[in-house]
Amino acid sequence: MSARVAIVFGGSRGIGAAIALRLAHDGFDIALTYVSQPDKANDLVAAIEALGRRAIAIRADSADPAAIRGAVDETARQLGELDVAVINAGVLRQSSVEAVSLEELDLMLDVNVRGVFLAIQASVAYMRDNGRIITIGSNTAVWTGTKGLSVYSMTKAAVASMVKGIALDLASRRITVNNIQPGPTETDMTATMAEQLGEIIPIGRIGQPDEIAGLASWLASPAAGYMTGASLTIDGGYVL
Repeated sequence: MSARVAIVFGGSRGIGAAIALRLAHDGFDIALTYVSQPDKANDLVAAIEALGRRAIAIRADSADPAAIRGAVDETARQLGELDVAVINAGVLRQSSVEAVSLEELDLMLDVNVRGVFLAIQASVAYMRDNGRIITIGSNTAVWTGTKGLSVYSMTKAAVASMVKGIALDLASRRITVNNIQPGPTETDMTATMAEQLGEIIPIGRIGQPDEIAGLASWLASPAAGYMTGASLTIDGGYVL
């Protein structure tokens, strides 16, 4: 049997990097995309290869449809057919409704909605039956609670809705499609806000990327074969 293969869009740092490394521990060969910081991407490739798995890093902006298709084509060429696709790439621009520029609006729609759809569409063309598609949304799709997130929340709600329809489209192939909705998680984006955010989360702290990766690992496993079209919120009780 050929090796199991996963692609992680936005996989060079933060939650995406944790998921890529966890899936490598689970026995997958990994392709990961990045936009900037090639050093981090290459370091992660080296860490995955040290586990005895194959790994490649591909520069691909998820705002660029051709780059998305090219990344999947290259993954299939180098590693083979896909078993798992994780779409983690996303952008956040925080502005009140009066201040949101057209460029900010277009960027978030292009990456967070169109980019997610196109990454799924491109991946499915190379995916084996019984595959897994996992999107990384946000608990802001359920509850915002912070000013300036209207566009970001809208894009993440769109992802939660999107996976339901795509899950039905792919059910005959037994490809599951599920959405993880993290709350505040310790990444570059939250580095200066961790203590403040922890005070308002019922469990008393923000999440760790490895915790999100653990849920992604389960969704990628045979144990999750009966779950599809779901959005799973993991946020320490923030939206309860």
